[in-house]
Amino acid sequence: MKHIIYVIIGVCCCFISNAQTIDLKGKVFASSDIESIHVLNVTAHEFTITNGKGEFEILASVNDTILISSVQYIPRKIVVTQAVFKAKLMHVNLIDRVNELDEVVVGKVLTGNLLSDIENSEAKRDINFYDVGIPGYTGVPKTQKERRLYEADAGKSIVIAPLYVGINLHKILNKISGRTKKLKHAVKLEAQVNCMNKMKSEFSNLLFANDEIQEHLINDFFYYIAEDPKFTQYCENYNSFEIYEFLLQKLYLYSDEKDQEKD
Repeated sequence: MKHIIYVIIGVCCCFISNAQTIDLKGKVFASSDIESIHVLNVTAHEFTITNGKGEFEILASVNDTILISSVQYIPRKIVVTQAVFKAKLMHVNLIDRVNELDEVVVGKVLTGNLLSDIENSEAKRDINFYDVGIPGYTGVPKTQKERRLYEADAGKSIVIAPLYVGINLHKILNKISGRTKKLKHAVKLEAQVNCMNKMKSEFSNLLFANDEIQEHLINDFFYYIAEDPKFTQYCENYNSFEIYEFLLQKLYLYSDEKDQEKD
């Protein structure tokens, strides 16, 4: 009977610990600058940065995943265990990105609340045609270039039906003349520019918070990342955390290239 009671008490304690949230204190150790390193509680969507001593404090519960991220070091993901939770303390050793980014030193960069940029909107859904009983198109409105492409390439080239064969001369002529290909390229380019502007709007304050950088250089950086082969993939599978890490790495390389140009 006593064993059963002990088991019940143990289970209850586990549930209580999991439900509790503490101010988890931590310290980062690394070979170089340990200030302004990003600390994210991926599970609870909490965010902070380290101070000049590499220290940080963040809300956390048992089994939360803590991500330590910086352009200078390899990111680390750490799960808050029962032991860490009870100690309310975490020490993290970071490894240099020597293979990816060869001994490039960056100043203090990136501060701000990342969560405010990636929170889901709480806006209510707009009323559509079907809500009031009227049939109509409720999808995302096409841009002018998308409408032109649809008009040039809509429908089948040849329609075969009983006692009828139809030829879509408009579509065929657009393909032969190269107009359809040009319109497809224009639509793709427009999508890339829109994605680039979205990234710029979402991450500029984070990336350049501590740097007095001219606007044309910010624009130049985002055109630089748009040339990366992975850029389209990030746009298609838009994930703020993954894009943020991608931009950090590209900023590191971009700064290195600019320094080499000066030399």
